[in-house]
Amino acid sequence: MKISQIFALGILLVVGSVLAFADGINDPQIIIHGAGGNSEACPVGGCTSITGLTFSFKTPASGSGTLFFTNNSGQNWTSLRLVETGVPAVDIKCHSVQFRYCSTETLKSGAVEILLSTSNGNNPNAGIKDHANFAITFACVGNSCWPGNLKVSGYANGATVPEPGTIALMLTGLGAMVSRRKMWKNRWNS
Repeated sequence: MKISQIFALGILLVVGSVLAFADGINDPQIIIHGAGGNSEACPVGGCTSITGLTFSFKTPASGSGTLFFTNNSGQNWTSLRLVETGVPAVDIKCHSVQFRYCSTETLKSGAVEILLSTSNGNNPNAGIKDHANFAITFACVGNSCWPGNLKVSGYANGATVPEPGTIALMLTGLGAMVSRRKMWKNRWNS
């Protein structure tokens, strides 16, 4: 083995050891509440009306606080996906009484996806009903708070907006499959 390879292996072992004993990161948490059977009361300034299945908003300027919304989309929401694109996070905590499942995942792009779902329609008060008010609270954990004015996109009931890169990759793949098929056809016909 070369000295440079031994040195690289040693650094890898040291970094791995440090990571194994590192303290957990206390990332902020998000709480969805007041929807379903118990509609959240709008504050004096009112709730922000959401008229479609896709929407966006910004986190409170201080990094923590509560934002109030009204679902005026015409549909009951059984799932809600929130995507935060500003700062990648390792361990965001989420909580909601109205949704049965709440999970977070850091996407390949570095964005963080917070997925809330009812999983099934057995509970009539699950999810966010049409014309119901609800609140999203951005809370600090320890000294870790959300960045202020961070953009968050929301997608209800599985609504998605494909990224331009995804569409380009899909079209490139379809083009490759068509050209490959033509090549195989020409081989069999000759």
